[in-house]
Amino acid sequence: MSAEPDRDPDLAPPAPALDAGEAAPARPGMTSVVAFRLLVLVAVLALGSSVLLWQKLSTIQEQLARQSADAGSNAVEARAVARQAQDLARDIAARQAVNDQRLGEVALQRTQLEELMQSLSRSRDENLVVDIESGLRLAQQQAQLTLSAEPLLAALRSADQRLARAGEPRLARLRTAIGRDIDRIKAAAVADVPGVLLRLDEVTRQVDELPLANAVGPASTARAPASKASAPAPRDVPWWRQWLGVVGDEARALVRVSRVDEPEAMLLTPEQGFFLRENLKLRLLNARLALLARQTDSARADLATASSALERYFDPSARRVQAVAAALQQMQAQLRVVELPRIDETLAALAAAGAGR
Repeated sequence: MSAEPDRDPDLAPPAPALDAGEAAPARPGMTSVVAFRLLVLVAVLALGSSVLLWQKLSTIQEQLARQSADAGSNAVEARAVARQAQDLARDIAARQAVNDQRLGEVALQRTQLEELMQSLSRSRDENLVVDIESGLRLAQQQAQLTLSAEPLLAALRSADQRLARAGEPRLARLRTAIGRDIDRIKAAAVADVPGVLLRLDEVTRQVDELPLANAVGPASTARAPASKASAPAPRDVPWWRQWLGVVGDEARALVRVSRVDEPEAMLLTPEQGFFLRENLKLRLLNARLALLARQTDSARADLATASSALERYFDPSARRVQAVAAALQQMQAQLRVVELPRIDETLAALAAAGAGR
């Protein structure tokens, strides 16, 4: 395709004149030049825009590549963090499981410890109750054997002190029952059998020293001090008068005038007096054995027999005889009430405490 050479417009022939009503015809050369210029301009613009677009696209690609790289690194980091989080979650879950297991073990141990403490507390209280009950029953047997309330009172006081030291509220009813039984035993009129036994032994030892009703020794000895007191001093009385006084005293001792209420007592021989004393001792010993065997009626009967023999065959004016007779009367009066009060309320409270009510 050949292009026409450009012509100088000044050298070009003049164009024919046109009428006013006619349009000027277009020149093909100018049109092509304009079109070409437009085309070049469009191409330049397109090229510029392409360059700009290419630069933008390169920038965008770089940004995308950079962002993609960042996203990849972030994704790697996120995966690592997620893996660490998963590992940490597993570790936490494992630790939580271990902690839960340990917590369960601690709770179980605490429950077992509480049960053990309650069991020990119940066992201590039960042992205390059983010990107190056995001690009270033993004291009750001793009181029945000795016919004295002192062993029972001592056991009740000891039990009350042990309960006070324990300080267990559950055993407060038991302390109340023990206090009531102590007051009941103190208020009861119970014979002091051990005291009676001691007095019986003392009276038995004094039997050999008691003067019989037909004994003459005590009267003469009683009158001798009076005669000596009434006699003047030996240095003021002649010897013959002293001798006559001694002979007169001996003569007066040969004869005694007294009232005889029991003729049998005056007719006792010395041998019979010995057997009378031994018989009185046997009566007192029988009364002692009867008391030890808890036969109070038999003991009172023996004491009454001994008191009757004492009044019949022994000198009632002697002080020792009067003291022994008074002791026998007092012992008979004491042995009228020997029934020991029972501790049923304390035993019932012990049974309730042992049953856990």
